[in-house]
Amino acid sequence: MAHPLREVEDKNPNSSSSVAQNQETNPNSSSSSSQGTVQSHQNQLKNKSFSILSSPSLIGLAIAVPFVALILSISEKPLIPDKLWTETELDRYNGTDDGLPILLGILGTVFDVTKRRDHYGSGGGYHHFAGRDASRAFVSGNFTGDGLTDSVKGLSNVEVKSIVDWRDFYLRNYKCVGKLIGRYYNGNGEPTKLLKGVEARAARGAQLLEKQKAEEAKLPSCNSQWSQQEGGKVWCESGYPRLVQKPGEIALTGRMSQRCACFKEEELEKPGLEVYKGCDRLSKVCVV
Repeated sequence: MAHPLREVEDKNPNSSSSVAQNQETNPNSSSSSSQGTVQSHQNQLKNKSFSILSSPSLIGLAIAVPFVALILSISEKPLIPDKLWTETELDRYNGTDDGLPILLGILGTVFDVTKRRDHYGSGGGYHHFAGRDASRAFVSGNFTGDGLTDSVKGLSNVEVKSIVDWRDFYLRNYKCVGKLIGRYYNGNGEPTKLLKGVEARAARGAQLLEKQKAEEAKLPSCNSQWSQQEGGKVWCESGYPRLVQKPGEIALTGRMSQRCACFKEEELEKPGLEVYKGCDRLSKVCVV
């Protein structure tokens, strides 16, 4: 936009010569002309400033900005405060009332999962977790009756580690709104010996997994493929497929399981190697 002074000069192209002529005839004319011009420009600027500040759109914006900021600050606050919960209180927030938030507990930490009402509300796939601490069900898959409990008794260290991993997932993705008084936190919100024991078992589970990973790395795994038309098969690019017990599996899960690994011909007499049923001893491909 042109400067106001430039606009005045453009409107009167002879103004420069007129001022020059006046200066020749009247030595004081330069001062008065200059003062008049400055005063005129100041008036123009004042009028423009008032026009801008009084614009309805800008006035509305000035009012709207702090109002929107207030709304955003309110919306960022948790729906419910961070507090100590009882089982009875937590049960109210089980997703059956659309007017209430949805909460769940895991290892005594309570989370607000309302933003995924489609999952945790009535009819949702994870509704059984809402309104309670069902830590055990995160690894057992038992979503009914006694399976919906926070007890980890009888679980392996690796399974306990998996529950701790789930708790860490919720800490990263959902708002923590307090602690559940009971097995893992006392009435003052302090961790119990049971929770400290769970944390220690999870750490041992992590160590066992690392050890198993290192052991399995010594034995290359078989390639595998499955399709509905042809079924499944395993094969080795170098060596022969054999079923072997997963190292440390009993210590990890309390159960024994097998995996497919590839062995050189001179290794096939090692104890504990099992040929796939119906597969030739020196076949590189076995149907499973």
